[in-house]
Amino acid sequence: MKALILAAGKGSRLGDITETIPKPMIKYKGKPILEHNIMLCKKFGVTDLYINTSHLANIIQEYFKNGEKWGVKITYSYEEELLGTSGAINNFRNSFSEVDFFVIYGDNFSEINLLELKKMKEDKKAIAAIAFHYREDVSMSGVAEFDKDNKVTMFIEKPKPGTTTSNWVNAGIYFLDSKIIYKIPSGFSDFAKDIFPQLMKENLPIYGICDSKDVLAFDTPELLKKNI
Repeated sequence: MKALILAAGKGSRLGDITETIPKPMIKYKGKPILEHNIMLCKKFGVTDLYINTSHLANIIQEYFKNGEKWGVKITYSYEEELLGTSGAINNFRNSFSEVDFFVIYGDNFSEINLLELKKMKEDKKAIAAIAFHYREDVSMSGVAEFDKDNKVTMFIEKPKPGTTTSNWVNAGIYFLDSKIIYKIPSGFSDFAKDIFPQLMKENLPIYGICDSKDVLAFDTPELLKKNI
């Protein structure tokens, strides 16, 4: 099985911290966050990995090399200008054109069961299955609403108070049908803001798994201090 692990972001909200280290290489429990994501993939049999890079890309590549040490195979791309969470696929288009694949945000930590996500997508014959986790304060997050069958009916980015009763936040882990690559334009694009809303407009089904496991983000100095 294949996965794209997103690792190109600079993490500018972390200020000086990411001037000398890529955000996905910040250590959690003694290992880079990106390493935890690689091992999550390995745990569930996802060993053909594709990692996009940009900011301080050499640090990531010198650490992981070809992935052999972790029992995986890693192929890299370099983005001179950031392509976004979905635009990043364009540099690996041929690799994902005939097989369904995972997308994992490499700067978050989670222990979500990837195979449950795969099963949901296949059982529902969906174009995408998305992992969600519970969060009390969703004001700075992207949340979704669902029908009784867990089909996504709406995405709401950074909802204002009273606009939704949902506390289910995008965990940044997807299992996608290979056909989705034909929905991704050239240049910059984002799954949550561009691709998923467009798929829903076309009545292409997206389902969610709502998982009680925590997803740790390290986006700001406050979150970094809290989670480290």
